[in-house]
Amino acid sequence: MAKKTYFVTGTDTEVGKTIVSASILEAAKAQGKRTIAMKPIASGCERTSGGLRNEDALMLQAAVTETIAYDVINPIALEPAIAPHVAAVQAGQQLSAQRLIGFCRGLQMRPADLMLIEGAGGWRVPLNDRETYATVPREMGLGVIMVVPLKLGCINHAMLTAEAIRADGLIVAGWIANHPEADPMSCENETLNYLVTHLDAPCLGILPFVDEVPVADMAAVLARYLNISPLFEN
Repeated sequence: MAKKTYFVTGTDTEVGKTIVSASILEAAKAQGKRTIAMKPIASGCERTSGGLRNEDALMLQAAVTETIAYDVINPIALEPAIAPHVAAVQAGQQLSAQRLIGFCRGLQMRPADLMLIEGAGGWRVPLNDRETYATVPREMGLGVIMVVPLKLGCINHAMLTAEAIRADGLIVAGWIANHPEADPMSCENETLNYLVTHLDAPCLGILPFVDEVPVADMAAVLARYLNISPLFEN
């Protein structure tokens, strides 16, 4: 069974959850840790000879140390690049927290030092009319890793997301600042200082924007900017 399991969420969509997750996995691999990961729901998949495939899920598959079939990493693959609950309806599927939890617990039974579960969008993204994705980590009792993009408005989004996570009875196990754009945000140091002093959770790293590195090598390069030791404490 996985010794440590964390849920990776973002303060919004398109904040870099997948590259951050892959970088954490690469950092753990560099420490000799055995790793597994999954992205239970992925929208925006492409049709291939092997079925629907999502580039984010493929990145996770490449980053883990253990051999995992694609359908285990991404059991619910949806073609439209829209909100998962809408894409599921269009595909004639029904999403539920218990179904996702079953997928997650199935992989969690495999031996590993670290398992990551990457969510979709932000903390309150809907699964259906009654449930949000937050139900999954809440029911599983998981620590949460939060991805914060360094751009205007990130303090408010980060503080609200952390507040919602804690209101659901979970801990923010750590957070990672990510540069989603080449140009640094205005007053970046002041923003980082505020987040470090007010989020009340360890900052696991600040990832730079990289665009001259091959996609296949990007996670390994960014892993050098992380300190993931808090994830293995306790």
